[in-house]
Amino acid sequence: MTTTYDPSNPSYFDESDLRKELTRVYDLCHGCRLCVNLCPSFPSMFNAIDARDGDVEAMTVAEQDKVVDECFGCKICYVKCPYVPPHEWELDFPRLMLRAKAVKVKQKRQSFKEIVTDRALAMTDMSGSVAVPLSPIVNRVIGARDSVGRGLIEATTGISKSRMLPPYARVRFTTWFRKRLRPFISKRRGKVSVFPTCFIEYMEPNIGKDLVKVYERNGIECSMPDGAKCCGAPWLHQGNVTEFKRAASRNVRILATEVAQGKDIIIAQPTCAYVVKKDYPLYLGTKDAERVASHTYDASEYLIKMHKSGGGIDVDFEGEKRQEVTYHAACHLQAQNIGLKGRDLIKLTGAKVNVVSRCSGIDGTWGYRSENYASSKKLSGALAQQIAKTGHDELAGECHLANKAIQEETGESVSHPLQIIARAYGIQEE
Repeated sequence: MTTTYDPSNPSYFDESDLRKELTRVYDLCHGCRLCVNLCPSFPSMFNAIDARDGDVEAMTVAEQDKVVDECFGCKICYVKCPYVPPHEWELDFPRLMLRAKAVKVKQKRQSFKEIVTDRALAMTDMSGSVAVPLSPIVNRVIGARDSVGRGLIEATTGISKSRMLPPYARVRFTTWFRKRLRPFISKRRGKVSVFPTCFIEYMEPNIGKDLVKVYERNGIECSMPDGAKCCGAPWLHQGNVTEFKRAASRNVRILATEVAQGKDIIIAQPTCAYVVKKDYPLYLGTKDAERVASHTYDASEYLIKMHKSGGGIDVDFEGEKRQEVTYHAACHLQAQNIGLKGRDLIKLTGAKVNVVSRCSGIDGTWGYRSENYASSKKLSGALAQQIAKTGHDELAGECHLANKAIQEETGESVSHPLQIIARAYGIQEE
């Protein structure tokens, strides 16, 4: 039995070794049960073991795999677990689930539908490049949930016809960035390279615009990494290590050049930031990957770091300020163990901030798949109930995936903390 989450280990893709590791970890989880209420995986695991009077080794392969299939990769169990490395038991449940999915892909045990859905969800740059020029038409189709058009999309791609999907922008973020008039920064306090990732590039460029304007107001010179594409998270979460490493290698090569020029890497999507910080070094194992990871920050994280240790940021908020904000602590942000920097940033404006931390049930692309929609809705519905208990005149959150699920459940739009800061500065939304 190999207790490993390292894909370069020769035993990583060995199924018999994996089954022994699943048994070991399930036995530890069954004895603890601290994570029973986090996701469907743990109740399924505990019920299967309890039905056999606690005999973990009696679980069938199908029962072990059901636990894997129901894991949507929120990583909150890693935050809660008392046995994570460097504990002697070396328990990393999320990475074990990724290993199990990787073994399935490596052994080509996926169904045709799974393969098609994987590719539809992972080819984000191709989809975005096609959809942005046709956004009025595309948005009309994808915005009509449960319609004939969405039914056809579900039938061909496996993406749920009922899920609210983010609309595409008319102009890509990189197009705006290159054409804009850059302000003169008389007193430069930092240099960053803004890695927009798919959501800001194709769907939410206004977040990127506000990020750049807020940074420049605080003396931070912004550039962009030329040629960087999707971080590869969809491939990783589906278990396709080969495609993930290809995406990671390309981006690390580009981002390492930015770091060599004295720039930090800024990412406004927690899932993508987690992947660059945590997964690139593990799966690539190169010094460049480690160097890029050590210079990568979430957008709010960088500003709070500057505020606390870099002489402060501008707190002259003369624009539109909120009295009370409900802030969603995204799962992949919590998994980074950097604190809730978006919350801290909003507090600088004088707003009261309520924190809700339930999972939205999207987590990468898991909640977009038609077979997971009902389970995902239970999670996002519970999150909406928690939000409804708070008083607020604005909803905020850093994860664009979670924000769209919140909007689907509540009917309220959700702002990125940088957008709230921009409005408080008096920066108008374009």
